[in-house]
Amino acid sequence: MLKIGDFSKLARISIRMLRHYDEIGLLKPQDIDQVTGYRYYGEDQLPMASRITSLKEMGFGLAVIGDIVRNYNNPNELARFLEIKQSEVHQELQETNRRVRLLETAIERLRKDENSMNYNVTLKKVPERYVASVRDVIPAYNQEGILWNQLMTETSGYHLENEANCLCFAVFHDEGFKENDVDVEIQITAKGTYEDTEHVKFKTVPEVEIASAIYKGSYEQILEVNQAVANWVNDNGYEFNGSLFCIYHVSPGQTQNPDELVTEVCYPVRLKS
Repeated sequence: MLKIGDFSKLARISIRMLRHYDEIGLLKPQDIDQVTGYRYYGEDQLPMASRITSLKEMGFGLAVIGDIVRNYNNPNELARFLEIKQSEVHQELQETNRRVRLLETAIERLRKDENSMNYNVTLKKVPERYVASVRDVIPAYNQEGILWNQLMTETSGYHLENEANCLCFAVFHDEGFKENDVDVEIQITAKGTYEDTEHVKFKTVPEVEIASAIYKGSYEQILEVNQAVANWVNDNGYEFNGSLFCIYHVSPGQTQNPDELVTEVCYPVRLKS
């Protein structure tokens, strides 16, 4: 039997943490002296202590570790826990990489031009347009490709004749920003008239007055662009008047290089009464 101090040194777990493991039932001492209250551990408990430490290093919380160690001799169940954690870590890694890219992009823009984060906002009218449109609730904004695939698939036999200045739009119909289940409509301008398909609707969209800003590069700049438009709208006596939409002048369908993307952020507006 080992005193708690000796076990702590061998297991490389602090005495404070061993007491916590005891309190939550994760790793209880084999014996407690009823007079002194000293805790004693068996040498055969060192492998369990090592497992707990390894699982903590993998990112598991103590509550889940308790479930894992109870099933440690079941390889299939253990593999299931590890695969779930692996998936979570991959998602965290993707989010970390996204943040690194945001930082790199912001630093690079500032190095090129300290005023590069200022965006020019213009007031103009988008003329009436005839479009092929698909609108649906999709899991997230970055899955807009679902709608474009539907449009292209269902109109593949139509041989759509595009306007000379063919434009692609994405309209965001939700009242506010949403983390998931977003109401998005995509549109592409077309010439002529066509019959609707299961998901594709052909319609005429009326003229609309907008405050807009065009930017080049990745979509990570959108918050700064929105701020520029919001400031312009407030400073010039306008108010928002409809759903935000974007015009993709150079879209992901045309380039895989995010630095080459060209997007126009458009907010319908009207003069304050």
